Amino acid sequence: MESTLDTTTTSLYDILKKQQQTAVAWRSSTAQERINRLKAIRSWIKDHQQAIRTALWDDFQKPETETDLSEIFPVTSEINHTIKHLKSWIKAQSLPTPLPMLGTKARVQFEPKGVALIISPWNYPFNLAVGPLVSALAAGCPCIIKPSELTPHTSALLAEMVSDLFEKDEVMVVQGDAEVAQSLLALPFDHIFFTGSPQIGKIVMEHAAKHLTSVTLELGGKSPTIVTESADIKDAAQKIIYGKLVNCGQTCVAPDYILVHESQKDLLLAELKQAIQQMYDPDYKGIENSKDMARIVNDRHFSRLKSYLDDAVEKGAEIEFGGKNNHHHRFIEPTLLTNVQDEMLVAQEEIFGPILPILTYVDLQEAIDYINRKPKPLALYVFDQSKQYEDVLLQTSAGGAVINDCVLHFIHNELPFGGVNNSGIGKAHGYYGFLAFSNEKAVLKQRVGLNNATLLRPPFGIKTKQIIQSLIKWF
Repeated sequence: MESTLDTTTTSLYDILKKQQQTAVAWRSSTAQERINRLKAIRSWIKDHQQAIRTALWDDFQKPETETDLSEIFPVTSEINHTIKHLKSWIKAQSLPTPLPMLGTKARVQFEPKGVALIISPWNYPFNLAVGPLVSALAAGCPCIIKPSELTPHTSALLAEMVSDLFEKDEVMVVQGDAEVAQSLLALPFDHIFFTGSPQIGKIVMEHAAKHLTSVTLELGGKSPTIVTESADIKDAAQKIIYGKLVNCGQTCVAPDYILVHESQKDLLLAELKQAIQQMYDPDYKGIENSKDMARIVNDRHFSRLKSYLDDAVEKGAEIEFGGKNNHHHRFIEPTLLTNVQDEMLVAQEEIFGPILPILTYVDLQEAIDYINRKPKPLALYVFDQSKQYEDVLLQTSAGGAVINDCVLHFIHNELPFGGVNNSGIGKAHGYYGFLAFSNEKAVLKQRVGLNNATLLRPPFGIKTKQIIQSLIKWF
C-alpha cells in the first residue's frame, strides 16, 4: 500500500474524491467491520511499540516510559473502550412520542459525516493523531491525516502504520509543512478535527466556513490551578509537578499557573521544589541528566520559552527554583516563578513549557475573578478539601475540570474532552468522539391515513383554530 503522494492541490483533490466514494460505501458498514479496522490498529501498535518509542525519542528525547504512558496507553485504551461499546453506540435511539405527535415513531439514526481531515500537533504526535482516527473509523469515516512536520520521525511512522493497514482511498497520511496544510484546508471535507493553538484554530475555522464544514477544534489556553487553604499541600505539589512537567510541560492541559492562598504559599513552594527533586533529580546529579525529562521540540520553541523567562526576570519576577537552560540540548530546567505581574509574557501567553508562575490570593473570589478576566481555559484544576471547589466550578467556565489532581481527565474514557470558545469547539474521546464524526439524523415515521396532522390542514375553520389554540395552551 502507498504511504506518500504528490501533495499538489490537484492530487490531494483526487485522493479526496476517491475517499468520498469510500464514504458512500462505508455509510452502511457494520459495527463489526469498523471494529475490525480498530483491531488492526491495535495489533499494529502492539507489534511496533518499540518503533513508536524510538520515533518519539528521536523527535524530542521523550522517555520510553513516558511514551508508553502518554502516547500508547491512551490510544490502546481508546480502542479497547470503543470496541467494547461501538455496537451500542451505532444503534438508532428510539425517542418518546409527545401527545401532539401520537401515531408517529421517532428515532435518531447515526450516520458517518463523510470524509474527515485530521490535523494533529507535535506535542503528542502519535496519541493526538491516532486518537481522532479511532473516533473517525468508529463513526465510519475515511480520512486524511496531516501530522506535524516538527516531529518528522513520528510522522513517518504514522505514514508507515496507515500504509500497512489501509488503502489510500480509506485512510491516508499526508506529510508536509504549513503550505500542505493550507492546500488540504482548501478542500471540501465533511469534517475537520484540528488539535493546536487558538491562533491556528481560527484559520482552520475560517477555511471550514467556506465549505460549511463542521469542525472539532482541540485548542489550549492558560489552564489555572487553584490551591485553597484547605488543600493537602504535599499531595497537591506532587500532582501539579507531574501534570506540569510531563512531556517537559508541552501539554495542552498542563497547569499553566498557580493561584495559591497566601497562607499556603511558602509551604507549597517548599513542596513543589521537593517534588521536582524527587521526580527528576533524586540522586542530585542535575535535572539535565534525568532520563525522565523530555526536551523542547525545536530551537524556535526553546527561544520562545527563554524569552518568556528573560522577560519575567527583567520585569521583577523571582526565580524560586530552576532557571538554568542549555540551548544546544534544548533543555530548560523546571522553573518556579513568584512576584509575577500581568504585564509579563508568562502571565499573558500559554507557556507550553516547564515554567510555572505562582500567584497568591487572600479571598477565593479574587482567584475566580482573575480566571474570569482571561479567555476560557481548556482545563481548570482545584486542590481543596472543603467545598470551595463547588464555588469555583459554578463561577468559572472551562473545557474540563479536575478536583485534587491534574490532566487525569484526558484518559477517562467516559468523559467528553475538549474546550470552550477560545480553548476549543466540540468534544472528543469515547462516545463523544464517535458523535464528533457522526451526523445525528432525525427520523420520523408517520402512520398512513388519518392522523393528528390531518386535522391541521386547510381550509382553516373554527375547529382547526380551536385545536391550534389548545396546542398553544397545553403543549
